Amino acid sequence: MASSEEFEVIPTTCVYGGDALARLPDGRAVFIPYALPEELLRIKLVEEKERYARGEISEIIRPSPDRIKPRCPHFQDCGGCHYQHISYQEQLRIKESILVDQLRRVGKIDSPSVKPIRPSPSPWNYRNHVQFHIAEDGRPGFLKNRSSEVVPIQECHLPEESLNRIWPSFSLEYIPGLDRISLRSGEEGQDTLILLESQGQEPFEFSVDLPLSAVLQGPGGEIILSGDDFTIIPILDFPFVVSAGSFFQTNTGVAESLVAYLLEILPLEEDTVCLDVYCGAGLFSAFLASRVKKVIGIESSPSACEDYLYNLAEFENVELYDLPAEDVLPVLDNSPDIILLDPPRAGLSRSVLDSVVNLRPDLVAYISCDPATLARDLARFSKKGFSLVESTPFDMFPQTYHIESLNLLRKTGAGG
Repeated sequence: MASSEEFEVIPTTCVYGGDALARLPDGRAVFIPYALPEELLRIKLVEEKERYARGEISEIIRPSPDRIKPRCPHFQDCGGCHYQHISYQEQLRIKESILVDQLRRVGKIDSPSVKPIRPSPSPWNYRNHVQFHIAEDGRPGFLKNRSSEVVPIQECHLPEESLNRIWPSFSLEYIPGLDRISLRSGEEGQDTLILLESQGQEPFEFSVDLPLSAVLQGPGGEIILSGDDFTIIPILDFPFVVSAGSFFQTNTGVAESLVAYLLEILPLEEDTVCLDVYCGAGLFSAFLASRVKKVIGIESSPSACEDYLYNLAEFENVELYDLPAEDVLPVLDNSPDIILLDPPRAGLSRSVLDSVVNLRPDLVAYISCDPATLARDLARFSKKGFSLVESTPFDMFPQTYHIESLNLLRKTGAGG
């Protein structure tokens, strides 16, 4: 339930998830999307709970000097972006402060060593992979913020320019069962893959007048409609083969920055053994293999495992376990010096974290795309005797609230 009463509030800070936090006259926290600290706002409540509420801006009485005009006409309707109304430098400052806050409040780290955030080479047109939902009239779009409603779009400023030259040319009639269409660009924007995802049981025809690769993924498996089922994405001049069903970092420029920084700070020696958990197509293993004695990859995605073996075929000091980390880590008989973790947004399961601790590595490098689950896991690591040495945020996703970070941990105590 929500009240029809309006309130004047001044947000004090931005919080993870894209909202700004203010206080109502009764002391309750109110979370307001598209608001900025120190702005004087008139808001109405759209959701009320006992301890907090959610608000919506009715009027910006006194705007922040960091508020700018959004570039996209779909902003605030489409849910893909959260920060287009904020100058890029302020976006970076907000993300850095949110990471610090999460590490303090959730991670229970009093004075976390957080390095300055590494910006994206471009705050626009950086995505090498974009996924569209399909509206009932056949037009591509994105989900409305906090909704399952598809908002058809005419423009988007996040995909690479090569992808923006393709998707507006789609002319689709509504196809029952066709849920999503993804585009992934590859080498020099010339290598592009269309991935169609269908939950329907009936086959359908799909065609596009461009010389592109196309793959259909459905209940019956994967069907190549045209061309190849992979793209080639160069990272620091290494050509990674990435299959349709494999995860890969969506911001090529920031991925290069992340790899370069990882190689700079890790103590890599000729006798070092590295364990790359959630190794995917081999983004990090490919650069570690030439510098260390041995690299062991763990990955459960079949397509990513195939990519990993192909991308690292030249190295004889690489092993791959094509099973879930929960199954491999407890029975691993190697003693790695460095464990690299790059889990999905949900972070680490307790069994994976406990197994990492039991392997007693000298150093853990944890790459996170969610500061909330990162902070939770760091609190658990702390109880096991591992402490955060430093955290470095990377702006992998400009215009959104998402925060990538590289975190180094060392064994500092007995733990429990």
